[in-house]
Amino acid sequence: MVKQLDVEFGVEGNVTLRAWLFVPDAAGPRPAITMAHGFAGIRGDGLDRFARVFADAGLAVLVHDHRGFGASDGQPRFDVDPWRQIADWRYAISYLESHPAVDADRIGLWGTSFAGGHAIVLGATDRRLKAVVAQIPTISGYEQSLRRVAPDRVAALEASFSDDDRRVFGGEPPATQLVVSPDPATPAAYHSPDAVKVYHQTVPEGVHYENKVTVRSSRAARMYEPGQWVSRVSPTPLLMIIALNDTITLADTGLAAYERALQPKKLVTIPGGHFDAYYSRFETSSGAARDWFLDHLA
Repeated sequence: MVKQLDVEFGVEGNVTLRAWLFVPDAAGPRPAITMAHGFAGIRGDGLDRFARVFADAGLAVLVHDHRGFGASDGQPRFDVDPWRQIADWRYAISYLESHPAVDADRIGLWGTSFAGGHAIVLGATDRRLKAVVAQIPTISGYEQSLRRVAPDRVAALEASFSDDDRRVFGGEPPATQLVVSPDPATPAAYHSPDAVKVYHQTVPEGVHYENKVTVRSSRAARMYEPGQWVSRVSPTPLLMIIALNDTITLADTGLAAYERALQPKKLVTIPGGHFDAYYSRFETSSGAARDWFLDHLA
């Protein structure tokens, strides 16, 4: 039996993050995993499936919403700042350390997509972590942007960043845009058909999700280079899960990053694109992560 609890913890700026804590019904403090979603994602969009795989294997699991998203507090809403999310995630690690159901010396971290990049940075900089999984991770925001944004649209995108800077300087809230749109002429973080399909069709009933993100989040994502940290994760064990046809976080950059990582490390590849790790190849991706954590935390 696994209990699912609603919990919360404070982070910098007097902000409260809200989370699920999955606790196996087993004796003694348990090894634990901390998890979070990717760019503009919320925990209610599929992370509980992964968490239950880990919890059913005997691991306590904490799954939080990033500040400004889902049930967590934080202003401005819908604002993706990778370095703020990383700083907040350290509080999640501290929360697990303090919990009586958790063995503080056996904590791992799982991140996916944009937060897969966070997993690499945290694995390299927080030695409280004893195992890390980076699923379909962002490696280079710059390389992703080169392929995602058509050259003839770059000038307009840069102009939107500058306009937003002036807007905020004048006392207005940051401008927002859509996370996904099928119309290339509509400003959005993603226009790819697979992203549009997933963001619009897979949010479970009862989960409130808004297709909205700040414009400056796209600038922050373009500046984010977590792959620079990958060789520093060692000696913490690192598992990377790469979708071989991923055109969102880019399979080739993920494979190249794995080559730069030092031991102990493991690579698991899955056929298909970015979202297959969550759906058609879920058993492979979740099972590989579960086994990695059991090998290094049990």
